[in-house]
Amino acid sequence: MRKSLIALISLAAVASAPAIAETYKVIAPMPPEAEGTFARIMSFGSGAIIDSVPVKDKAARFKGQIDEPVLAVVQFGSSSSNPFILEPGTISFNDREGAFGSMLNDQLRDIVRQYRSLQEQFGTAADDAARSVVMARYTALTDSVVNANTDNPLGYYIFISGNNINAMSSAELEAAFKKYPYFAGYQYSDMLLDNVRKREATQPGHKFVDFSITQPDGTVKSLSDYAGKGKYVLVDFWASWCGPCIRQTKVLKQIQEKYKDDPRLQILGVAVWDKVEDTRRAISQHGLTWDCIVDAQSVPTDLYAITGIPCIMLIGPDGTILSRDKQGDELIADVDAALQAK
Repeated sequence: MRKSLIALISLAAVASAPAIAETYKVIAPMPPEAEGTFARIMSFGSGAIIDSVPVKDKAARFKGQIDEPVLAVVQFGSSSSNPFILEPGTISFNDREGAFGSMLNDQLRDIVRQYRSLQEQFGTAADDAARSVVMARYTALTDSVVNANTDNPLGYYIFISGNNINAMSSAELEAAFKKYPYFAGYQYSDMLLDNVRKREATQPGHKFVDFSITQPDGTVKSLSDYAGKGKYVLVDFWASWCGPCIRQTKVLKQIQEKYKDDPRLQILGVAVWDKVEDTRRAISQHGLTWDCIVDAQSVPTDLYAITGIPCIMLIGPDGTILSRDKQGDELIADVDAALQAK
């Protein structure tokens, strides 16, 4: 329920049976700063540009032909619209509900409304029993929409956004793609499955996966410079702009203070998705005294299939991952269990 149905999700549409091309019109409102620039309709996943027009009078007005619906966004600069289905018809946008005016987009808008209603019901439910009823309705809605749209982008979009894909095992995801062959044909499906396999391969009990990052001074730092060297290494994947990351640094400081006289424990920061200058400023501002690999960007997050930060990992002396994705008291408990074990 926490995942927003309308979160940006990178998708790539694939070809199906040949169809007769029909005309689409897309009218997308643009902010004043976009005036005179070019806006594009782009396919998810592949990033292929489907159409491009100059922004005029605070709008991007596209017109073209398409022979099958595809998932897309309207993009200008580094900003993108919420995902919509490019299909025949006249498609417009509003801020809250995204695209409307064509068959599948109108269906999607109605589904979004139903999801929002269920989210509100979940938030105001009196107890766990009531929340379970709402969750059952949520699941039933998702299943109903997917099963009714197994051969079009609407069904696929609901499948990957209405289900908790990140909680599925690779076996479960493979079974789902076998059940829905059309969904399996998307490039994004390959990426999803690959990420699930990477996540499974980096769970507790598995060896850490190494990576190397060139630092601003030209030196190279690797995870293996720290992990697998006979110490417990607490690795914090973080960014300066991430509020929860900064809050967890207080927990890391508690752990550091508790084990300050124990040479077996080392803390390592790995700054991802961040600018070097912002990372350095945050290190100084928040008094982070442990080593940090900066400018790692998406290298480690791709390897470990990290979809959100902070991601904190405890690696044992022999390089085995002992804990992953724990925060607060749960993280402290895992560190205590490792270092206080006989």
